[in-house]
Amino acid sequence: MAKSHSASYAAAGVNIEAGYEGVRLMKKHVARTMIPGVVSDIGGFGGLFTPDIAGMKTPTLVMGTDGVGTKQRIAQLMNKHDTVGIDCVAMCVNDIICCGAKPITFLDYIAIGKNDPEKVATLVSGVAEGCVQSGCALIGGETAEHPGTMQADDYDLAGFAVGIVDKEKVLDQNKMTVGDVVLALPSSGIHSNGYSLVRKVFDVENADLNKYYDELGQTLGEALLTPTVIYVKPVLAAIDAAEVHGVSHITGGGFYENIPRCIPDGLCAKIDKSAIKVPAIFGLLQREGNIPERDMYNTYNMGVGMALIVSAETADKAIAALASEGCNAYKIGEIIENEDKVVLA
Repeated sequence: MAKSHSASYAAAGVNIEAGYEGVRLMKKHVARTMIPGVVSDIGGFGGLFTPDIAGMKTPTLVMGTDGVGTKQRIAQLMNKHDTVGIDCVAMCVNDIICCGAKPITFLDYIAIGKNDPEKVATLVSGVAEGCVQSGCALIGGETAEHPGTMQADDYDLAGFAVGIVDKEKVLDQNKMTVGDVVLALPSSGIHSNGYSLVRKVFDVENADLNKYYDELGQTLGEALLTPTVIYVKPVLAAIDAAEVHGVSHITGGGFYENIPRCIPDGLCAKIDKSAIKVPAIFGLLQREGNIPERDMYNTYNMGVGMALIVSAETADKAIAALASEGCNAYKIGEIIENEDKVVLA
């Protein structure tokens, strides 16, 4: 394979050797993610994994796929590529834990205008860090060079996660009842949604992303590129310690679209907006863009990366379990009878 070369393909803009070099450079990052069950090495045609199903009556696979979206444009403008991989993993694994599944494997896909082995390896280093944080293995992926259809410095990063859960332990929203408590799991900022609006408001193509803002305590670029929090270990700890009746990943669509997804008919999450700890970046974004408050809550997480709905009797246990994994959760609402499914007051 080291002698593989196609002059015709190279003339069309595809560098096969750069692809091989990228794989070589990324292997040290992939090695960090190896967990029991991994069968295959990176670079084969498929990733193999033997899951541990001991004690499970009906092992059930849960799958999720997502990308980083236009947040990666910020990374390209700042020439900083080691964090968006964390976002890629987070957007996938944070979805599949909403039913109580434990992520076990991950695959990434990078489409790039011109294959730069160092850049690709740096992107994968972020993916590997996300996998380490979520306890899953990076068992494969693909890098595709797209000359003529993408600019040389452009890339698009997406991923696919697989998790596993015993079918009888899948979270059942039908156990939700009036009086259940809604807990907020703090976000690190904007996470990975709504960046088309972010880029428009801040005019990022022409802005000074290195400008320091006192209210942010960092530069604008640093705030916009802050990685998405991965909630896998805290949420799984809470599920083990308390009666969790619902989990909602607050992504694009904000509170109004995501919280209803785990609420059964006839019930409603009544959210106290005054209880929400909103990071400064959202205030700056709203002010600079003159964005109505409802649009903010209908687009962004506003400081709540995930919402857990737990029984009132076990809420303290859930908070303690989350804290043991470094997540300082707090109460923002309760479940009431209402057909609206979510109300912010």
